[in-house]
Amino acid sequence: MAQSTTAQARQNTRRSEGTTEGARRSSSKRDKAADVPSRNWTLPFERVRADGRTNLAVGVLLMLLSVGLMVAFVSYLFSGPADQSLIGSDESVKEAGKDVQNWVGLLGAHIAHVFMFRWFGVGALGIPVVVFLAGFKLTSGRELLSLARTTQVALFLAVWLSLVLGYVVMATGTVSTGSVWCGGLGYEMNRLLYGLLGFGSIVLIGFLGFVFALFFFNITSLSVFNRVEQSDDEPDTATAQSPLSGTYGHETDGYDEPAPIEKSYTSARADDSANEPAFSLTPDYAPTTDLPSATLDLLTPYSTPKPAVGTSTGSLVLTVAESAALAEAELAEAPPVVTPPFEPDMFVDGDLVAKHGLYDPTLDLPHYQYPTVDLLTNYPENSKAQVSADELEANKDRIVDTLAKFNIGIQRIHATIGPTVTLYEIVPADGVRISKIKSLEDDIALNLAALGIRIIAPMPGKGTIGIEVPNKNREMVSMRSMMVSEKFQKASMDLPVVLGKTISNEILVVDLAKMPHLLMAGATGQGKSVGLNVLLTSLLYKKHPAQLKFVLVDPKKVELTLFNKIERHFLAKLPDAEEAIITDTKKVVNTLNSLCIEMDNRYDLLKDAEVRNIKEYNTKFTHRRLNPEKGHRYLPYIVLIIDELADLMMTAGKEVEQPIARLAQLARAIGIHLVVATQRPSVNVITGLIKANFPARLSFKVTSKIDSRTILDAGGAEQLVGMGDMLLSSNSDIIRLQCPFVDTNEIEEICGFVGGQHGYDDAYPLPEFYGEDGGGSTEDKDVDLANRDAMFDEAARLIVTHQQGSTSLIQRRLKLGYNRAGRLIDQLEKAGIVGPFEGSKARDVLIHDMVHLEELLKHLG
Repeated sequence: MAQSTTAQARQNTRRSEGTTEGARRSSSKRDKAADVPSRNWTLPFERVRADGRTNLAVGVLLMLLSVGLMVAFVSYLFSGPADQSLIGSDESVKEAGKDVQNWVGLLGAHIAHVFMFRWFGVGALGIPVVVFLAGFKLTSGRELLSLARTTQVALFLAVWLSLVLGYVVMATGTVSTGSVWCGGLGYEMNRLLYGLLGFGSIVLIGFLGFVFALFFFNITSLSVFNRVEQSDDEPDTATAQSPLSGTYGHETDGYDEPAPIEKSYTSARADDSANEPAFSLTPDYAPTTDLPSATLDLLTPYSTPKPAVGTSTGSLVLTVAESAALAEAELAEAPPVVTPPFEPDMFVDGDLVAKHGLYDPTLDLPHYQYPTVDLLTNYPENSKAQVSADELEANKDRIVDTLAKFNIGIQRIHATIGPTVTLYEIVPADGVRISKIKSLEDDIALNLAALGIRIIAPMPGKGTIGIEVPNKNREMVSMRSMMVSEKFQKASMDLPVVLGKTISNEILVVDLAKMPHLLMAGATGQGKSVGLNVLLTSLLYKKHPAQLKFVLVDPKKVELTLFNKIERHFLAKLPDAEEAIITDTKKVVNTLNSLCIEMDNRYDLLKDAEVRNIKEYNTKFTHRRLNPEKGHRYLPYIVLIIDELADLMMTAGKEVEQPIARLAQLARAIGIHLVVATQRPSVNVITGLIKANFPARLSFKVTSKIDSRTILDAGGAEQLVGMGDMLLSSNSDIIRLQCPFVDTNEIEEICGFVGGQHGYDDAYPLPEFYGEDGGGSTEDKDVDLANRDAMFDEAARLIVTHQQGSTSLIQRRLKLGYNRAGRLIDQLEKAGIVGPFEGSKARDVLIHDMVHLEELLKHLG
């Protein structure tokens, strides 16, 4: 028995040794195999791609490339037509690179030409975005936007926008100018679709965009139709507020956000102990009835459950889940806590907006219609400037020859044709003094046989010298062409005014509220009155009568009389004035001082409203956060237009200068803007006090260089050619413009259209003003203190308390009309409480403490 056992043990030992030996042999084979080079080599591209340095370098390169592409594409929108002649030409790269206008040079022009002109048009702007996102992902390892989804959108929009714009270009017949925007792909596809479907091709293009939106946003239904089936009593369970309901980035449909539950821990539980959780607050603690039930309800949700003895972990989890479900059900079924309404001030809390919506000042005249462009004359297209290529080349040669006679060489010359003048930009040779070229102004004019040239040396921001030469056949810029332009139609300015066309044929639209005042000058017959009519017409076409009022001063009595028809819509005047357009010098002084009073009243309103300007004030008022019972109201803009300042300065002098200067200094913030014109811009008319507060100046042709320097602080206005040719000086820049032409018949049509509609009962009333001839002194007014106003004592205490003898203060604090407040001021002056009238300044308060005032009031009583 023992021997057999021993033999069996020996046999097992040999088997184990054999197994160990086999393991050793297999291990040695694996080691040898490891020494043999593997056939699954790693490719060099994989090793390079895994290198972080490579990713960083490629990522930065892609981002730089995207910026370059974007700059080239945007630049091509403006310089594409000019660069097309250089693309594919026989000129060398060096020669072509000098003349190319693309911001990224000749290479940028070539790339942009392919992507935009031949392929996608404006839709190609999405390609640099995709390249930038790819570079950012390689550089930082994360995505600003989903690269895959953004690529899908960019590629689709590139094609789809090309189709849409191609349809617009074909429908409007603007192939020569619109091919850059739609691209060759969009235009050729629309030609094919138009042959098959006609104008119905736009329906197919729109359907393609709709199908893409369905699949891209995973839209499965239109909630608009689902909501129609719901009754008014059913809650709205739409998954999104958008009419197109669907899921974005979710795989499940019908996902609903849980409604917010208003928790109330002070309410009693609906169920008894049967619904209580199967765990206590602590293992050895059981709640007693000494604690109120509300306290137990507060403690239960925040306590940490611990398993009771004999309870398994799985059953505990189930118990917690059931308890949480019961708690949510109880909270959902419990009625919400009703909070008593809190109404401190409806104007402060903004509840009025929820009830009535925003205040709309235009509802005073809800049926008012803006003037239409049909009221303006449509002039033929052949009135444009005609400058032939031969004339351009001849003028270039004359300029070069004239400069060569004085040993002035130039590198190149470029011409830009404008409506009135042609601008020749030259780049002088190295070492040429600019002052030497400026001194040859008369010589160049003689050689060109021109009426008068203007040299701009140097051109701001260009590094060239400009020579403006009048055109022999100038363009007549019509007012209708300005009104129908997209730039004016889409102007979102407070007071948009179109001024005309620049030398580069661009329409210039400015905001009078940003200027904020305009000083105009020009000799007789040079277009100054037409310029005022253009300004008035621009504002009439863009503003509602509730938003804008004009104060028109016309000493010549014939220039602005056509605007009498719009008195009940747009004009403002003194309460006792018979006519809204002011022609008498004495009434002009009263009106200017009345505007100063209006300015002070408005500043008081802004102070009470705690805002800084009229825009913030009107926004606060339209949001119903200002109480009209406290004197607040919607404030329209007021534009004061003076047609001839020189006549007023001759007859009134300081009486006119002081209120004009005060309005120019302070009135911009409260929406009062001045437009002052004169045909004699001398220093005794445009004084330093007035000129300092008019940063924007507009000059038509003047008679001398001195007048030009007076109005513009620079020469050049004496070289203008008249008939609306003008210079605009703003922010230290001088721009040459051609003023639009608006005829008297057009003004009559516009004013008749506006005046024929229902308007206000009267013109906008300005505050009353008592001048020296209007009864401002006590002797002229014959004030009787025996018949004092019932508010006399209260007004006297108010004046002495604030130490400010202001009619507007009495009007605002005592809620009185201006007439009654003015009579109170006269009575206070008679009683010796305030001093005499001092123009636009507040009266002096002669009593400085309440003790003396009470003694005076007792004596008067």
